[in-house]
Amino acid sequence: MAAPLDLDQLRTFAAVVDSGSFTRAADEVFKTQSAVSMQVRRLEERLGTELFERGGRAVRLTEAGARLLTYARRMLALSQETLTAFDETHIAGHVRIGLPDDYAERFLPEIMARFVRTNPRVELQIACETTSSLVEHVEKGHLDVALVCPSKTHAWSEIVRREPLHFVTSASHSTHEERVLPLAIGRADCNWRRQGIDALNAAGREHRILFTSWSAQIVTSAVLAGLAVSVLPECALRPGMRVLGEAEGFPRLPDAEIAVMRGKNSDTPVVGALVDHIRESLQNLVPPARVEGEGDVPETRCVRPARTRPAAVAAGAW
Repeated sequence: MAAPLDLDQLRTFAAVVDSGSFTRAADEVFKTQSAVSMQVRRLEERLGTELFERGGRAVRLTEAGARLLTYARRMLALSQETLTAFDETHIAGHVRIGLPDDYAERFLPEIMARFVRTNPRVELQIACETTSSLVEHVEKGHLDVALVCPSKTHAWSEIVRREPLHFVTSASHSTHEERVLPLAIGRADCNWRRQGIDALNAAGREHRILFTSWSAQIVTSAVLAGLAVSVLPECALRPGMRVLGEAEGFPRLPDAEIAVMRGKNSDTPVVGALVDHIRESLQNLVPPARVEGEGDVPETRCVRPARTRPAAVAAGAW
């Protein structure tokens, strides 16, 4: 058994296992069914053992076949990794991205999945801070890309997503009916905070700020616990929240805008590729279903799940 195994045969073998059929495997590896059968037979002859149980319609691995599958997947993955390492057309390097923690929770899985899948040789360095801190880091060259709330003070950003902004409360409490409305909102430089307070002032609704935090988890927890009302964009809605509309005396808010900022000296292929992925990811996100003023938000994720294996990601540093 000195001769090496044939990777093409291993690829066909794995395709049969994954598809559950010699016929479907033939379509996946672009071979005829007889060619697939022949490759499996030659692989069995090479190893001196049967890989599939004969008889019956279902494709079943023998004990030896199950053992081989583990090695086959490792060998195929290493082969692809080796080819990628020597493929000069693949972008390589690292890119530093920053975003607020609420953006990270809602948008980062989709962005990472899309980017890592097509750029496996790029390392993402990720930092989570407030918009004002992120803008400062971009301007000082500490970050290449940042997702922020747009502002006239940093006009060299590109708006990549708009979505409705809502007053929200707990679906299990009547916090929004209190005479002096308790609020859980972001810090003083938060756009959503300013828009919400301006709308309440214009409507003559008395309120007080009960919780202030740049942490999305703290704000969300205060809402779900029935301690306060908050101002959140559509994609931030969580199960157990209720959207407050004009029927409850809450004014409509302007849309929330999300922008991507690039460092002034970050005009590189890797940064360009990441910005393209951010733009496409955020434009394709589907917000959770909800009924305004009528109960709970269903348990629906804003970010579509991605079927991919994460690559190396360095979080919280640059």
